[in-house]
Amino acid sequence: MTTAQITGAVCHTYTAARVKLVLIDEIHRLNPRTSTGAEAADWLKDLTERVPATFVYAGIDVTASAVFSGVRGAQLAGRASLIDCGALPARAGEREPFRELIAALEAALDLTSHRPGTLPRLAPYLHERTAGRIGSLARLIRQAAIEAILDGQERITKPLLGTIALDHLAEEHYRPRTPKRRARPADR
Repeated sequence: MTTAQITGAVCHTYTAARVKLVLIDEIHRLNPRTSTGAEAADWLKDLTERVPATFVYAGIDVTASAVFSGVRGAQLAGRASLIDCGALPARAGEREPFRELIAALEAALDLTSHRPGTLPRLAPYLHERTAGRIGSLARLIRQAAIEAILDGQERITKPLLGTIALDHLAEEHYRPRTPKRRARPADR
């Protein structure tokens, strides 16, 4: 099939299935200034014009990437509204979205000795530890679950979480608070 035939088939399928939302992740990797990137940018532009759906492009630091640069990038930028998504807040009004996410992740665990509610109670620690980053939180809980299974305890505890190394950004952010040592006469 040609690119035009593939595009037509995709558009027909999306329309027939009544797709209303198209999520495209890793958009920061797209560089419309390269030949393959230009083809991809043109294809995305065609899709947005032919499929009656909302397109959401997700990526990291897209304004600093090449995705919206050049003529083709400007065409994509002209069809997109930028929503800057920072870390997930611990609180948003009356809600606690980070604690709610932790509870959802905990509910998906299948550890025989883990007590439900343990992880949501650690929300302040987990928020500080991961800087509120969803990916860092998911990796931390996933790795802790793997360790809990391997060591046979089948539960996640705060000491276990403390042994898990995280991604560079989270580790740079998190510095356990240690009490400042008071200067002794010999130190002066």
